[in-house]
Amino acid sequence: MKKFLLAFALLLATSAHAQAQVLPLRAQAAVINELLADRLDHLLPEMMAQTGIDMWVVVSREYNEDPVLKTMLPAEWLNARRRTILVFYRDARSGKVEQLAVARYDVGGIKPLWDKKKFPNQWDALVDIIQTRNPQKIGINTSTHFGHADGIDQTDYAELLAALPAPLKSRVVSAEPLAVRWLETRSEREMQIYPQLVHATHNIIEEGFSERVITPGITTTDDVVWWFRQKIRDLGYDTWFHPSVEIQRQDPNRANPNVIIPGDLLHVDIGITYLRLNTDIQQHAYVLKPGETAAPEALRKAFAGANRVQDILLAQFQTGRSGNAMLAAALQQAKAEGLRPTIYSHPIGYHGHAAGPAIGMWDAQNGVPGSGDELLRPRTAYSIELSNTAEIPGWREPVNIMLEEDAYFDASGIRFINGRQKQLLLLPRPSPSVE
Repeated sequence: MKKFLLAFALLLATSAHAQAQVLPLRAQAAVINELLADRLDHLLPEMMAQTGIDMWVVVSREYNEDPVLKTMLPAEWLNARRRTILVFYRDARSGKVEQLAVARYDVGGIKPLWDKKKFPNQWDALVDIIQTRNPQKIGINTSTHFGHADGIDQTDYAELLAALPAPLKSRVVSAEPLAVRWLETRSEREMQIYPQLVHATHNIIEEGFSERVITPGITTTDDVVWWFRQKIRDLGYDTWFHPSVEIQRQDPNRANPNVIIPGDLLHVDIGITYLRLNTDIQQHAYVLKPGETAAPEALRKAFAGANRVQDILLAQFQTGRSGNAMLAAALQQAKAEGLRPTIYSHPIGYHGHAAGPAIGMWDAQNGVPGSGDELLRPRTAYSIELSNTAEIPGWREPVNIMLEEDAYFDASGIRFINGRQKQLLLLPRPSPSVE
């Protein structure tokens, strides 16, 4: 606990700066391990009780890791070692979860329970643990709709089932409900940290879409993309996808389509990874033409329309509703208000496109089979990703305002984790001292 508090204090101490320095690697590891221990001790028992899975067996071999197992490894482990098997058993009477490792090494705070002299075969050691505890449901990570929860490979699956006696084999079930809850649920401590990640992402965008990086007539979109990529690395963060920067302009057929010029509407899609959490943000900037002091009114109106679609979607968040139900209701209301929306929002957390209810996809506006049927649960985070299309006078093609901001849903409702963009960034920035 002391290590976590020290590391977290360092994090808070730097958060007031525009570009806060990330923690040193050793301090990051302390935070990650404290967060993991807290989740295993305080979140997992409730999740196992909710799903009725009293034993969860997570299996991976080195360099072919189950996505769930990756989130359960200590910070010092970058991969599994040999074959790593984690077993979580919930005692129905006490409600406590026993954490076991069938491995040759300590897995962080989880001690190995494999006497190789007694059980030369690793699967035999696992079977002994299962028989001793006699679980009614043995969850393994197989899933049709969530790749995150489908992490056991074919070899391990076949060898595990072959090792199990028939009475135990019949108790094997998909751990999908448990795996999804584990991945999607955010702890209180994680949500103390998450705003700083989103804040850092906003700061990176604000600098990248400024005259410090962009010189109209010279700078290309690729220049800005790689500036973002390098900036993320220089600050000490990682990213889970290559950023993108796009231009929309009055005449899309103009020469040098990738060179940024006055009158361009810029769009960025960017995300960072830090302390095993991810962000996913999309914002816009407008490059002022000579004589302009603000973006054209029609562009500002289109932007406000996209903000309105955000409001409409957030109003649909209610515990127990499916992603498909929220999608349908939000689209219906937005269209009734004269907007032209597309909604493709998704959970976020341990993964950028995370486990949990999908709220549309750009090419699935009538609903997403499987993941869209998943129900909304509290203590979960989402990228509110969507767009609004508008006709702009003098523009040859409709303008698409594409926004994405990260939000958190709990018993009090849903809120943006670090606010949202409500006005176009302007380039160059207006100076309050110059008229």
